[in-house]
Amino acid sequence: MNNWDLVDLSADKILGCYLFDKDKAVLYKLAGSKNVWKRMIAILSTFHFIKSNRFQDTLKISEILIDDEHDLIHKAVGWMLREIGKRDEKIEECFLKKHYKRMHRTMLRYAIEGFNEKKRKSYLKNLV
Repeated sequence: MNNWDLVDLSADKILGCYLFDKDKAVLYKLAGSKNVWKRMIAILSTFHFIKSNRFQDTLKISEILIDDEHDLIHKAVGWMLREIGKRDEKIEECFLKKHYKRMHRTMLRYAIEGFNEKKRKSYLKNLV
């Protein structure tokens, strides 16, 4: 997988599904890679776990990638945080309250997309 659409469409279905009941160490190794596609695979594979309300690995990998400079990583992490929020908004907000001031704006915007307008604006204005 070497482009964003292939990674988006398959990481959770291939690696995420495979690792669901296995050691997740490979995801952390991928998250630390210099290769953007490997970092994308790391975070997007966790979508499979999110769908079963297992958020721990997504949150840990999001912390690893929070300072990433690549726009595709900003979008992917924000997307996975938003998916957590669809299932448990309190968990997403706990993460955001700790990290939102550090997050790249694109990552934050993706993460808060599902929030009501007042809450979105408070995050964007650093008022949380």
